[in-house]
Amino acid sequence: QVQLVESGGGSVQAGGSLRLSCAASGYRARTYCMSWFRQSPGNEREGVAFIDSDGRTTYLDSVKGRFTISLDNPKSTLYLQIDSLKPEDTAMYYCAAVLTPYYCTLSAAAYKYWGGGTQVTVSS
Repeated sequence: QVQLVESGGGSVQAGGSLRLSCAASGYRARTYCMSWFRQSPGNEREGVAFIDSDGRTTYLDSVKGRFTISLDNPKSTLYLQIDSLKPEDTAMYYCAAVLTPYYCTLSAAAYKYWGGGTQVTVSS
């Protein structure tokens, strides 16, 4: 059973940085995808980045150059470094995982395991 617990959210001013963490357990499989999603009130959950079991990464176009996803396997922790924060980045951020996928995607429907989320609020 995969368990995911996020931390690191907070309130910051525009232009600042945050590093979100997701403590993961039970995700080890020959192949897997681990991702970060975000959701703001009234909007659908949006995939912002994923990393696969080969270390390949993909980002939502609007966050490229500002967001960096990484996975520390010895620590079983997924990270999302967010730089140059903008007010439109304000959302609840979730980590998600799927084991033995055919391929990785930023579609929420593809993910089976979810954390409870951590709130990021950016003020102008």
